[in-house]
Amino acid sequence: MTTEPSRRGLLALAATTGALAALPTCTATAAPDRPAADSPSYEGSSRTTLRWQAPADEHSMIEQGLPVGNGRLGALASNDPGRELLLVTDATMWTGGLNDTLDTDGQFPYGRADFGSFTLLARLTVDIPDHDLSAVNAYRRTLDLARAVVTTSYVRSGVTYHREIFASHPDDVIVLHFTQSGGGRYTGSVTLEGTHGEDATGVSFGAALPNGLRYGAAVQAYGSGGRVAVNGTRVDFSGCHELTVIVSGGTNYAPDANAYYRDPSLDPERLARTKVRDAAAHPADTLLRTHVADHRALFGQLDLTLGTSTPAQRSLDTWERLRARARDGVPDPELEAQYLQFGRYLMIAGSRDSLPLNLQGLWLDGNDPDWMGDYHTDINLQMNYWMADRAALPRSFDTFTDYCLAQLPSWTDLTRRLFDDPRNRYRNSTGRNAGWTVAISTNPYGGGGWWWHPAGNAWLCNSLWEHYEFSGSRTHLEKIYPLLKGACEFWEARLLTITLPGTTREVLVADSDWSPEHGPLDAKGITYAQELVWALFGNYCTAAAELKRDSGFADTVAGLRKRLHLPQVSPKTGWLEEWMSPDNLGETTHRHLSPLVGLFPGDRLRPDSPPDLVAGATALLTARGMESFGWANAWRALCWARLKNAENAYQLVVNNLRPSTDGSNGTAFNLFDIYEVERGRGIFQIDANFGTPAAMIEMLVHSRPGHIELLPALPQAWAASGAVSGVGARGGFVVDLRWRDGIPIEAHIRSVHGRTTTVEYGGSRRTVTLRPGASVTLKDFDR
Repeated sequence: MTTEPSRRGLLALAATTGALAALPTCTATAAPDRPAADSPSYEGSSRTTLRWQAPADEHSMIEQGLPVGNGRLGALASNDPGRELLLVTDATMWTGGLNDTLDTDGQFPYGRADFGSFTLLARLTVDIPDHDLSAVNAYRRTLDLARAVVTTSYVRSGVTYHREIFASHPDDVIVLHFTQSGGGRYTGSVTLEGTHGEDATGVSFGAALPNGLRYGAAVQAYGSGGRVAVNGTRVDFSGCHELTVIVSGGTNYAPDANAYYRDPSLDPERLARTKVRDAAAHPADTLLRTHVADHRALFGQLDLTLGTSTPAQRSLDTWERLRARARDGVPDPELEAQYLQFGRYLMIAGSRDSLPLNLQGLWLDGNDPDWMGDYHTDINLQMNYWMADRAALPRSFDTFTDYCLAQLPSWTDLTRRLFDDPRNRYRNSTGRNAGWTVAISTNPYGGGGWWWHPAGNAWLCNSLWEHYEFSGSRTHLEKIYPLLKGACEFWEARLLTITLPGTTREVLVADSDWSPEHGPLDAKGITYAQELVWALFGNYCTAAAELKRDSGFADTVAGLRKRLHLPQVSPKTGWLEEWMSPDNLGETTHRHLSPLVGLFPGDRLRPDSPPDLVAGATALLTARGMESFGWANAWRALCWARLKNAENAYQLVVNNLRPSTDGSNGTAFNLFDIYEVERGRGIFQIDANFGTPAAMIEMLVHSRPGHIELLPALPQAWAASGAVSGVGARGGFVVDLRWRDGIPIEAHIRSVHGRTTTVEYGGSRRTVTLRPGASVTLKDFDR
């Protein structure tokens, strides 16, 4: 049974943890600015256009459907000529709830009925009976990453038919636009259906989930040269030269713990009808221009060239290029650059003004995603956002920040009430409890699932802090300060004092935990927690000094940090210890790199760290191997990039580009990353689609506050020539870089908020001092 905390209690928590997040969801919005009719059309280029020669199989949409999204509302499109299918999602369409009744072992229930699950909002079909795939030729479909438009074209009876699908953020709708040249006509029907047993009502529907979440969707269609009319539970069209179909929908989710994450005043069905009606008042071309201008403002912030592919490679469609890359072992630099840009496309499409990207991103093919499509806090949620600032998409990070702020009152409440349950094997031995932490899995209702994850609070906070290092935004720092402080309060209450064996030295260590998701279950002082808490304490002290707050508590935290035990190299294995033991207590090739969080995403371990630590980290990373799941390969690639091993980092990128067949690990037909659950069965899990591009950027530009390194891990495959512009650098800079024969030929450094940094290539270092908004161009790196 799920209970609701008292409103008074959550209001008190909100007062102590900071203001609740003002996170936009499915709400009414002002009319968008419309580009002029003669505005540039932003035609896509081959560098940013993916193409296929077959539509998606309706039964394999997660591997073959093409994704569109406006950050909140998403869909997978089948692009079948005779039956266009869209599987429509809203980021907030979740079952479940607070889930605050623990199991008998003191851990959280983890099922669809209690914890909850991400689910589909609707199915939209456009049936055109005389356009079956067998009756057409010259079929082609594309995904233009730069314009965020999915297109389909084919020829039937001498007529060329064309359709465009896009998800508009300004209009908050998904648009399907059907055109033709040669005197053709469209005749068929549009059907909108819910996926939770709703009564069919025609152009719209509304209902509520068992948890009380209200939701709804609506569709409207209009055409030219023919007839469009509602006919019972569908919209019929006949004899149309051109057809436009517009769909929208959402829920009454609200990011307010005091209102139990609901807005009772919002009627999602009525709002969806309003949105499609307002959009339908404009021609499809106007909606398209508005959408493309909005998308380009984000996507165009970063450009990338990794080299030139061969004419033979360029002649292949995207799936055949993936197969050829894996079969022949020949680098395809333009395809590899497209993969990075596809990750940026997914970030824009899946992370704007709503909930953050979960394990599925914004895309589903059913209501039963593995692991409920949740927010895993022991790597996956964080990995989803490693790319954002590096890849010139800082606005996409805001959904992560707002999510944590909105959940904080509930997380704090659950920690205070439940963490010291005597059945919880991870409870604090000190008998004290303060602050907040999370479970390994979290949902949008403040709830946890599976096991408690004590160090999860530190990792979430460190990710939020890193965004501050990129942006320098004082507003962001003020927002996240309550999260940082509450996490430090939790660890002040949790840390244990022990005497190191064989010495008289006392150190602080984390209480009983496991090294995710590895083991053993009751180890103290695991490297994972020690590294994350060490970074958390340092970040908090800097934040407190910057904001001039809580100097006394900051001094206490600084003192705790000095006493923290930090990991050492095992005399038995030669690896950096994962536990406070010289023995390997787990699986050598385990997917998680938990003991290497100090190497990436942390900065404590670097190539210039003490040689024994570098050697120990390298040995452990080597032992973990080069073959794993997509997200695990991405994390390995990032670690190898930090160690400046370009070829290992590149090989892991290539491993993730291998085509997935029969559910194997790798890249699906539509470029989604597939996670092999068991032999013959794979699932989509989106984190590698972001982690791999993050690794590619780290191979080109590495940064930490006060330091920017150019081409730290440039592989031979990209060395001949290349360029990247718009890379975010920690410390508050943006880097544009061109190289030839493995050497930078020009680096343009622009200050966002940074003032002084050292720019390094090889053994050469140059100090750059800039006022915010200023820039400098550096050359002659080979001298």
